[in-house]
Amino acid sequence: MHWRNFRVVISLLILVSLLTDLALVNAASAKSNSKKPTVETQVQEWEAAAYERPEQYSSYITEKDIFITMRDGVILAADVHRPDGPGPFPVILTQTPYNKNQNGSENLNEYFIKRGYAHMVVDVRGTGTSQGTWDSFGEAEQRDGKELVEWAARQPWSTGKVGLYGSSYRAINQLFTAAQQPEGLEAIFPVVPMADVYRDIIMSGGLVNTGFIPLWLGLVTGSGLLPPTYTLSEPIMAANVLLSHAGQTTGYQTNTLSSAITGGDFAYDGPASWLRSPITVADEINVPAFFSGGLHDLFQRGTPLLYEKLKVNGVEAKLLMGNWTHGDYGSGLPANNVPVLDQIALRWFDQYLMGIETNTEKIPDVTQFVIGQDEFQVQPGWPHQQAEADRYYLRAGNLLTKETPSAIEPSKTMLQQPFNGICSGSTNQWTAGIPSALPCTKDNRLTEATEVTYTTAPVNSDLKISGPIAAKIFAKTTAKELVLSVRITDVAPDGSSSEITAGWLAASHRAIDETKSRYLNGENIQPWHPFTKVAAMDVIPNEVMELDIEIFPTNVVIKEGHRLRVAIGPSDFPHSMSPAPQLLNQLGGIATILSNKAYPSSIVLPVVEN
Repeated sequence: MHWRNFRVVISLLILVSLLTDLALVNAASAKSNSKKPTVETQVQEWEAAAYERPEQYSSYITEKDIFITMRDGVILAADVHRPDGPGPFPVILTQTPYNKNQNGSENLNEYFIKRGYAHMVVDVRGTGTSQGTWDSFGEAEQRDGKELVEWAARQPWSTGKVGLYGSSYRAINQLFTAAQQPEGLEAIFPVVPMADVYRDIIMSGGLVNTGFIPLWLGLVTGSGLLPPTYTLSEPIMAANVLLSHAGQTTGYQTNTLSSAITGGDFAYDGPASWLRSPITVADEINVPAFFSGGLHDLFQRGTPLLYEKLKVNGVEAKLLMGNWTHGDYGSGLPANNVPVLDQIALRWFDQYLMGIETNTEKIPDVTQFVIGQDEFQVQPGWPHQQAEADRYYLRAGNLLTKETPSAIEPSKTMLQQPFNGICSGSTNQWTAGIPSALPCTKDNRLTEATEVTYTTAPVNSDLKISGPIAAKIFAKTTAKELVLSVRITDVAPDGSSSEITAGWLAASHRAIDETKSRYLNGENIQPWHPFTKVAAMDVIPNEVMELDIEIFPTNVVIKEGHRLRVAIGPSDFPHSMSPAPQLLNQLGGIATILSNKAYPSSIVLPVVEN
């Protein structure tokens, strides 16, 4: 593609994204959906009703656009909302790239403020009303987090104790800030954070995330072009900030996307991704952390990994996983004694910032929504400590069974094309829930028409699956590249096929690092691929390849009478597409999925016996 034409495409992607709703800015709590707790839930009950306290203050004071100078002279703009009464107050800090002047509880949380907290919201450098150049979790932005915490701790209206709060980008920033161990930081509450920028979001399976990344880049760009609230009082500074932000639209945003699409540095795992991956610095976090994530969230893979990392290190950590996409986290709460997120956060911050005994140790370590059972349950650890590896094989007649294939079972073929999955559960997930009203995002049968499917017989008792899943697919292609999308769905008695989770892999990235993979009962249940240029492998036409595909973790019960399905497709649009060089190598090829005694394609499930 000619560079000039490519630039036009990027500009159009950003323009389209500006028209989308600010789904990431605020997720409101939905109506109650309480149900009677199950036996497993009763092992450790949430004390939802045991902790809540009334408002202490009926009003609050807001100071807009406090200018804070960083070590390099860049000025960040902050809003501070604090109770209208005698201080000092503990501080809850939120760092945002989405402009602090946007409406939403993450920019002004009255629930916390009226209960005695100062809420400080800062536009990260190069965004909103702050000076500087945006570099999305770059080194300068990470260092800013430490300075902001220590600045807040020194203010006369502050008790010197600071907590971090926020979702998505604002959650990820918490982790980078906490890893620097700033003085005054006492606790964090990250909502839907990622762990690994390459594997979780930008290039899952070695494929460019074309569903979310353009929308997100446009969201940050658009929010930075709103006139600062200090335009009248500081017109020169405001003009410079606006001009600087406008000039950045061809900077980090375009460079990142174009690098990934054209097969540049961002198309491979490496220093740029490691710098922006919280999992690489998680060992340095030593303050209590409450993680909440979603089983259909953008970061369904990463959030549990962060919890696991801190827990192994002996840090006080909790994990709550709901049935949420990135646009509706917290919906359905309270339920099964699990309170709304702000109430949980209050309990967390009161314990660690105010010194009130709220019995946070009684909060279960891991609580997950159970898809198919439609309730939250407490479970022993993450991954589930009682899970056992169970292998199912792809069989003739489109069957999925525990019996190994025979020597003569036929293979399946499909055309390699980039638009498979255009309306599926994956579409809903990877556009943050924007098209959720479309029926085809709830039923994958339309998508499965261009996929190869393998389905179990109706299960004769509930089948519980909890944790990461792995597919081992033997395949070949007539082309020089092959992409496989592997979906796991729940097939109801009426034939509808609900997507539970999925995984993706470009065959050129099929190399695995066994030392970083996860094993369960001797089975590789979470294969780890290097995704580097050095590790990339040639795809030789008509040569059989063994593809170990990581399928993102889930927590589901396939109810008695339902069936479990594996659907394999040649792509997952609009969620992802191959970088241009690989895309050209795969178009028009014929892919063959083999499953016989010599090439026994299968999936490994983490099954929990009742």
